[in-house]
Amino acid sequence: MFLSQSLRHARRQAWVVCRARTYATKETPEPSSSKNATATTPKSCCSADTVLEGLNYLKGQPPVLAKPDEEYPDWLWTVTKPKVIPDDGPGGKLERYNRRLENKQRIKERNFMQTQ
Repeated sequence: MFLSQSLRHARRQAWVVCRARTYATKETPEPSSSKNATATTPKSCCSADTVLEGLNYLKGQPPVLAKPDEEYPDWLWTVTKPKVIPDDGPGGKLERYNRRLENKQRIKERNFMQTQ
């Protein structure tokens, strides 16, 4: 049990190290050119030809560089958006999804209370 917990913790730490953080900037909306502003805003957090640390895990390989935003597929930018499930009435997908979330939360709470 201890080994599996340490492996999960190690994976979590490795993921946190790979994330890139940037400083927040104040955005000033420009009402006259709202379409042009969305077209020129970068989609990714790093510019092209930035060395991505932690992705190259093989020895003797060249460093992994970020590509320009245009070279990535369009679906990549929608991965971080929350999943939208249409409400199709009683017994539908949204109701089943919510029920499963509630059951998962109930199981987590029950398991937590058993450890106390």
